[in-house]
Amino acid sequence: MSLFAFLQRLSLEPAVLVTVASVSGSAPREAGAWMAVFAGDQIGTVGGGHLEWVCLAQARDHLARWHENTLDKAWRHRAALGPSLGQCCGGTMELAFERVQAEDGPRLQRLLDRDHRPVALFGGGHVGQAIVRALLPLPFSLYWIDSRDEIFPLQLQGSINCEHSDPVHRAVDGLVPGSLVLVMSFSHAEDLDIVACCLERRRRQDDLPFVGLIGSQTKWAVFRRRLRERGYSDAELDRITCPIGLAGIRGKEPAVIAASVAAQLLLQG
Repeated sequence: MSLFAFLQRLSLEPAVLVTVASVSGSAPREAGAWMAVFAGDQIGTVGGGHLEWVCLAQARDHLARWHENTLDKAWRHRAALGPSLGQCCGGTMELAFERVQAEDGPRLQRLLDRDHRPVALFGGGHVGQAIVRALLPLPFSLYWIDSRDEIFPLQLQGSINCEHSDPVHRAVDGLVPGSLVLVMSFSHAEDLDIVACCLERRRRQDDLPFVGLIGSQTKWAVFRRRLRERGYSDAELDRITCPIGLAGIRGKEPAVIAASVAAQLLLQG
C-alpha cells in the first residue's frame, strides 16, 4: 500500500526517494528499506529517530531548491548510529537520495516491488478482503481472483491485480512462479478444483511453495478423500496447508484470521 500511495502521490508532485543502500552492524532498518519525502509529509520510513529527521531535512531542502541547475539529482549520506545522532544501535547506514517525479513511476515500481513475494488469493469474501487489507503494507505482491463479477471493493482495486476468472481454477496456470497461494472461494466445489489445479501444477513444475486452504480439519478430511480419489498421493496432499493461519491464534473474526495468515506467510522461507 505504501508503494501504491507513493506512486499515486508522485503523479501529482515531485519527491526525494531515500533508500537504505547498505547496513553494517546493528541498524533500525535493512538494506532496501525506503521512504518518499514530499514537501509536506512522507511515505515509509528508514528507521525513525534523529537519523530520519536528518534525512527529511536534507530531502526537503533539496525539494525547496528543486529548480536550481547546480543541484545533483542523486547523492549519498553515510551515518554512524552513535551518540552524535542520539542513537545507540552501534552500526552504520548508507542512504541513497534521489530526486524523482511522475515520469520515474514505472521504473520505481519495478525497482521497489522486486523483493515482494507474489501471493495469489482465490476468494473475495469477508475473509479475503480482510487478508488483502492485512497484506497491503507488507512485502507482498497481491494477485486476487474470484469467479463472481463486481466482487472486489473499489477502494482496493487500484493497488492490486484483480482478475475475474470463470471457472476460477483456470487462473492457476497463469500464476507467477513462486506464488504463495490462498484458497477461500465462496464454494467448496470451487475450492476443491483450485486445490486440484495447484496439485497438478506442482506435478508439472513444482513452483508453488505454499498452498493454503481455509477450513476446518473436517473439511480437509473430506477434501483429502476426494483428492485421493482423483489420483493424488498422500505425500502430495501433505503439502497442502489446512487450516491456514498460525495454530495458536484461534479467533474466527476476519481480521483475526487475516493477522494470523499474514504472519504465516511472513514465516515462509
